[in-house]
Amino acid sequence: MAEPGFCLALGAFDGLHLGHQNVLRETEKGPGRKAALLFTKHPAAVLAGVSPPALLTGEDREALLARWGIQPVYLDFSGVRDLSAEAFFSEILQNRLHATALCCGENYTFGQGGRGDASLLKTLCEAAGVRLHIAETAMFDGAPVSSSRIRRALQAGDVPAANAMLGRPFSYAFEVVAGDRRGRKLRFPTINQFFPAGFVRPKYGVYASRVRVGGALYPAVTNFGVRPTIGTNTARSETCILDYSGDLYGQRVRVELLCYLRPEEKFPSLDALSAAIARDAARAREYVEKACILGENSVK
Repeated sequence: MAEPGFCLALGAFDGLHLGHQNVLRETEKGPGRKAALLFTKHPAAVLAGVSPPALLTGEDREALLARWGIQPVYLDFSGVRDLSAEAFFSEILQNRLHATALCCGENYTFGQGGRGDASLLKTLCEAAGVRLHIAETAMFDGAPVSSSRIRRALQAGDVPAANAMLGRPFSYAFEVVAGDRRGRKLRFPTINQFFPAGFVRPKYGVYASRVRVGGALYPAVTNFGVRPTIGTNTARSETCILDYSGDLYGQRVRVELLCYLRPEEKFPSLDALSAAIARDAARAREYVEKACILGENSVK
């Protein structure tokens, strides 16, 4: 629970993309501490029984908020889903959370069925003497930035568009697990990571990427998919870290996807696969060295 006399940001904050960041920046205009209202479960999980694929783990979301000086305030959506917009404002935002200022986006909705909007919130705030700051909608390629657009971009392999809307490279930091060590036999040792259920899956294929080990960043090439030449049924992220040698088993290593290079392909032999990986690695290195990469808001 945030302390009384704080500025509370309202929104989904499921991707912490540019639109969410606009709202969070508005908390700088409010009094006292800064906080963001987060639901313990995505509203869709409560209303429809299924959540949209996650763009961030809970841990990464909290890490980004902490870097921006934002305190998370958690609320169980199932306990407020049936409240009218007016009741949500008075019972939750005022009486329970005691927010003295609020921030939201132009397209913010709240209350049962999402019937409340930013205009109604402004009216309620004015009547209650609560300050309200409404952030401008972030735009990309002529349309509002949204988590849904980012998911679609990732699933289509349009990583530059996804990263532009996120304001940082799309990344993940799952535990490195033991693989079959075929990469070593192919002269390209790799780290293997599996995505948890419910996390967004990018398009199967090969990516130019960047890997954070300790405080250093290394160019890399990542394959996400089922490795058709070898033949596996479970999708995984398999990354060859260029210019790095070391044992990373059991560690949570952060991989940033930067550019889709090509689809997965079934090669006639392991030698042909090795030659393709060499070409992919060269293209990935060139991309990482030449690209202007959004890094200020990267998850560490």
